Amino acid sequence: MPRGDERGRALTGVFPHAGVEGFEQVSFFHDARSGLRAIIAIHSTVLGPALGGTRFRPYDTEADAVADVCRLARGMTYKHAVSGLDCGGGKAVILGDPRTTRSEALLRTYARFIDGLAGRYLTAEDVGTTQADMDLIRRETPYVTGVSESLGGSGDPSPATAWGLLAGLRTVGARSWGSSSIEGRHVVVVGVGKVGRALVEHLVADGAKVTVADVDRAAVDAVVASHGVDVVDVAGAHAVECDVLSPCALGALLNARTIPELRCSAVCGSANNQLEEPADGQRLADAGVLFAPDFVVSAGGVINIAEERTGRGYDRDRAWQRIAGIEATLATVFDRADADGVTPEVAADRVAEARIDAVADTRRIRISRPEPTV
Repeated sequence: MPRGDERGRALTGVFPHAGVEGFEQVSFFHDARSGLRAIIAIHSTVLGPALGGTRFRPYDTEADAVADVCRLARGMTYKHAVSGLDCGGGKAVILGDPRTTRSEALLRTYARFIDGLAGRYLTAEDVGTTQADMDLIRRETPYVTGVSESLGGSGDPSPATAWGLLAGLRTVGARSWGSSSIEGRHVVVVGVGKVGRALVEHLVADGAKVTVADVDRAAVDAVVASHGVDVVDVAGAHAVECDVLSPCALGALLNARTIPELRCSAVCGSANNQLEEPADGQRLADAGVLFAPDFVVSAGGVINIAEERTGRGYDRDRAWQRIAGIEATLATVFDRADADGVTPEVAADRVAEARIDAVADTRRIRISRPEPTV
């Protein structure tokens, strides 16, 4: 049971909400003094401790928060599995507006909640949280990743995620236009937060034409000032004629309404859960749009973080080499999709599930030790 305040202000429990079936654990934590309301969802620890970031945002309802954290946690299970990592799937959300709710007391209380799970869940930075938050959490618990390099961590995972996206784009290019080069290709990046901004830098350096969109005008202005890219309104970004649409903000951009409006050859971005519903994968295929499953191409950040846990100390060059392997992983997924006659999303699920099942089977094996001889 997670640790709480000795005066009993902290509570934990399991939500009786729909959508938690198949999860190992979904826990709620509330601390009245700091104002903390948080949920941690552990989907699977078959491959190892559940690793996933902490999202900090104001949800309309508690049920919305539960649905989001569970969807994200399941996605982390598959992301780690398809990437060959020894990590399980988990995710956390802090309910509230980080601009007004964030405080040292709240984050340190949240860290004690994580610590009470005794290593079953490892947290990291996500939407609404920062590396500074992770450094603060580290003062209360060792079960946090992506802390500053000065603390022995790998730092901000965003550049690693963007590097992995670039690797995925090479495979997309090889499949879509017969070349892994993106020079001269037009990429529309929707969302220029930390990952999107880093991706734009890579794209411009490699000679691509780039158009960006974001609800945050200041973020757009900063990218334009640095790289001179074109800008389009968020509402119409998905319909811009281009080679690749790259969603790098929140999910569900691809759905029954937007897919018929797409004018791209492929979709390859870092946003989680880009398909609003499973049927959208087939809609993309029917529209002739190649889809790079988001949990495959956005794995650079977790691959980088996993390097902290190798026991050899974090090494950036080694981590970047592993992240470059996303190019081959995505090719395997596309090959599986062709062989099975399914969408890339289904194929990626099958690749991940095959690894989870194989590891689960090996852990059922019990080797009898011989009796010692005297």
